[in-house]
Amino acid sequence: MSIFKAYDIRGIYPDQLDEKLAYNVGRSFVTFLNCKQVCVGQDARKTSPELFDALTKGIMDQGADVISIGLCSTPLFYFATKNHDSGIMVTASHNPAEYNGFKLCRDGTVPISGDTGIKEIEKLALAGEFSDPKSKGKLLDHNYLLEFLDFCLKHKGNIKPMKVVVDTANGMGGYVLPKILEQLPQLEIIPLFFDIDMSFPNHEANPLNPDTMKDLQKAVLDNKADLGIAIDGDADRVMFVDERAQLISADFIGALVGLEMLKEKPNLTLGYDVRCSKIVKEVWENAGAKTIITRVGHALIKERMRKENAYFVGEFSGHFYYEETSYVENTILTTLQILNIISEENKPFSEIIQPLRKYFQSGEHNFKVEDKLAKMKELEQVYKEKGALNTHWLDGITVEFENWWFNVRPSNTEPLLRLNLETDTKELLDETFDELKKFIEN
Repeated sequence: MSIFKAYDIRGIYPDQLDEKLAYNVGRSFVTFLNCKQVCVGQDARKTSPELFDALTKGIMDQGADVISIGLCSTPLFYFATKNHDSGIMVTASHNPAEYNGFKLCRDGTVPISGDTGIKEIEKLALAGEFSDPKSKGKLLDHNYLLEFLDFCLKHKGNIKPMKVVVDTANGMGGYVLPKILEQLPQLEIIPLFFDIDMSFPNHEANPLNPDTMKDLQKAVLDNKADLGIAIDGDADRVMFVDERAQLISADFIGALVGLEMLKEKPNLTLGYDVRCSKIVKEVWENAGAKTIITRVGHALIKERMRKENAYFVGEFSGHFYYEETSYVENTILTTLQILNIISEENKPFSEIIQPLRKYFQSGEHNFKVEDKLAKMKELEQVYKEKGALNTHWLDGITVEFENWWFNVRPSNTEPLLRLNLETDTKELLDETFDELKKFIEN
């Protein structure tokens, strides 16, 4: 299986990704873009320094300068790359410690995906044949941390005193977030796993997995906190729990952030991905927004945002994208937005969320299917005969009825179909999920 994936390059070190391949990626990147300068950051994985050295040597040997921004989170990396014509982040996000990889950008923060260059870079890197430039590039250093903190703190608003549990899972959130929180003395912070150790000794740094949220939930209850915040490994995703330690689906967080924006600018274009609850569209359009529905995946969402001039998009996985940040994720902005919303509403987080719990969601479930397209076409035919009101293929297949809908989309890398289902009642959810499960598995 190739490590050159739909949205990034990611694999196990050194079996799938080693210094030689990293060097070739550096040369291939410069060859593909014909760029003169590459901004490069890295997370704190044990293998990141070696891969950084090999990658940047390849970049410089192909004639481009390297702007090294040092240790960083992915949002900090994006903040830095907007000042340059391209960038590479050495990271494997929330993947386990044995993984590492690269996120690639051109034109500042525009991601390079499988459709827009990763496959071409793969061909160049595996061939390993490069033209020699007239001169080699230089290694330059620039630390953007203070500039990034200043930008984020412009959005601190008027947060009231609160007790907050924050779990950074020993990832890169522990590098940036504490520096923001210390500027908010009205908050009583209960820190979980702030020490950076990307062997992830306490739990996986993936807040979309409910098992990784158990420490946070327990700490919220034990400390009688107002809310809990969880950050993933490279700090570009954020999830929340309320004061009752209930997990809050990221589409509800996106709905709240969008509603707050609409108070000042009621005609904004806001977006959500195909997995999100229809309550998001309902509350945004009732507040005056134009809404768009997007495919899943950061590269695809960022491209759509630029095309539609969207102001904000919330993704079911906990990524939140802002026009203000050049269409990229910023977990600190999202965190500050939620803290301000709770302060403004002046009531428990669970009560703020409750009106959004109008429908019943299955969450995402994976099913092993070898012929994914054939199964999705079967679903289309079967549910068309059952009277579906609407069907679309924006990302996998989405089938809509009057009081329920589902989306089934294929994994980019595995023989899996991913099901998301939403209904008007709990009884209908249980009944329809069992029906879909049996059909997909058969």
